[in-house]
Amino acid sequence: MADISIVLKALSNSRRLQIVEWLRDPENHFPPQVDGNLLEDGVCIGFLTRKLGISQPSVTAHMQHLENADLVTSTQIKNWVFYKLQEASLEEFVRTLGSKLQS
Repeated sequence: MADISIVLKALSNSRRLQIVEWLRDPENHFPPQVDGNLLEDGVCIGFLTRKLGISQPSVTAHMQHLENADLVTSTQIKNWVFYKLQEASLEEFVRTLGSKLQS
């Protein structure tokens, strides 16, 4: 897991927090993809861009913050980048934050 302050900063943005929520259950939030499996490969940047209603460069910047925080991984398939939530990193962050707040 990345430093806790990096993760907190990544999740402090409402759009990034929304993306994490969507990626926790991609089949419920995105249609099937032609290339890449929603669960195995992640969600195509195009779907994220459409759902957020902002430019692709802006979505890419948000995804870089989440990737730097080790919350998502990216995979390129053909000309597209797919993002997948790293559940283990998210769970570790929650445990670490809980531990720090209870100390």
